[in-house]
Amino acid sequence: MVNYRNRRVGAKIMREVNEILKRHVRDPRVHEVTITDVCVTGDLSQATVYYSILSNLASKAQTAQLGLEKATGTIKRELGARLKLYKIPELTFERDSSVQYGEKIDELLKNCLQSSSDK
Repeated sequence: MVNYRNRRVGAKIMREVNEILKRHVRDPRVHEVTITDVCVTGDLSQATVYYSILSNLASKAQTAQLGLEKATGTIKRELGARLKLYKIPELTFERDSSVQYGEKIDELLKNCLQSSSDK
């Protein structure tokens, strides 16, 4: 069960990680990365950070994942300086598939509308 504190901490981590990626991480592999959501465990020891990238290429997704994994230490150190938490959660990065899912739904709807207008 996700309570108010977990959602609030997740939202704060999301804002801060986006800011850290823009200003402190100089790795070119993560320049196109946008943090879309953060899910924090009940005890705040683990945080799953969901991200999206502009490209649909699998190679870009893999390089972005490697860049984020490489930058985890820097991100966690910066979070420690910015957040007033007893312990900063361990960060795990996962690509957000909801963007691709939304694009697929849009494509299906467009095809459905085109086929109905052709009749």
